[in-house]
Amino acid sequence: MATIENSALERLRRNSALMEDIWFLAGPTQPGESILHLPIDVEPYVIGRKPGVSLRLQFRTVSGQHAALSIRDGALQLTDLGSTNGTYVNGKRVEPHQTIRISEEDLIHFAEAPFRIYRQSVTGATHGTIAENICDQALALVQFDRLMAERLVKPHFQAIVDLRCPSHEMVGHEILGRGSVFGLESVGAMFQAAEQLSLEVELSRLLRWEGIRVGRDFPESPMLFVNTHPKEVEDIQGLVESLIQARQMAGNANLVLEIHESAVTNRDVMKTLVDVLEEQRIRLAYDDFGSGQARLAELVETRPYVVKFDISLIRGIDTADASRRKMLANLVNMVCDLDILPLAEGVETEGESNACIDLGFQLGQGFYYGRPSPA
Repeated sequence: MATIENSALERLRRNSALMEDIWFLAGPTQPGESILHLPIDVEPYVIGRKPGVSLRLQFRTVSGQHAALSIRDGALQLTDLGSTNGTYVNGKRVEPHQTIRISEEDLIHFAEAPFRIYRQSVTGATHGTIAENICDQALALVQFDRLMAERLVKPHFQAIVDLRCPSHEMVGHEILGRGSVFGLESVGAMFQAAEQLSLEVELSRLLRWEGIRVGRDFPESPMLFVNTHPKEVEDIQGLVESLIQARQMAGNANLVLEIHESAVTNRDVMKTLVDVLEEQRIRLAYDDFGSGQARLAELVETRPYVVKFDISLIRGIDTADASRRKMLANLVNMVCDLDILPLAEGVETEGESNACIDLGFQLGQGFYYGRPSPA
């Protein structure tokens, strides 16, 4: 629930004779802010970035006087004031200086600032509260459409180091992604929205391609570990085509494709994938090994270049009992015997790092060696 200031309520009550309903904007006034419910209590209600407007938004993409709202015969109208980066209603851009009618629950973007429209009767507003949809999925979906259309993702890179080298020399990066629009900054939020639209594969490819586009220019051509979504393996032909395009984009960069161990189930599909990877000079890594059922048979039949041991096996390994350490040591030795590089994921402390070295890990990744960051 969101409380409305008494002063705003008084203005609304005074104006109640002129309008049957009270309209609200629900959204953040600056990046990272929680959703606020803001009554449209003056006319015209001007939205922009400059001081003196009715609603001041601290987003750099919002114009000084971006748009205005007004109420005519009980209906809400929106006018774009010639903004630089546009006003969007339900994902469609409003022409400069055009006036359109707005309906309840419409989604409005003032450039990158997202708001949802609410309406409530005057009598219903006397308690000073309105309902709030905590999981405003529609808002995220409109944002996601814009994210995909404008490729608003920012590649991040996390170092992978050689534990056999005392100085922990960096040998590669895992390509990760962050969103550049409100509400979809994290990978989890992006894929949650993608799942509702069945666009997980398209998002996975976008993150992969944007990461390669930036990472291919790194000096000394370190290995670039690129991720896949499990659904990509279900459409092996689509994955193959995207990998061929990725290789063309990457030039001479060294690519390593990460496949989650849970997706390594169909041996015929994996054989096809391995053949294509070999043709395209792309190495294979099994990700999150040990998080579920460790698929040991596949390690032999479709042998990867790297096995990334899941963080659950690494966390607190320096203080673990002897049986857990022995179990992990046996798995590491088995991987090494197959001429596969074992990589410890999620290393966060010096103690964990030293323990991983003692257990025979050859590569390491985690906050202890470096946090994900833009190029």
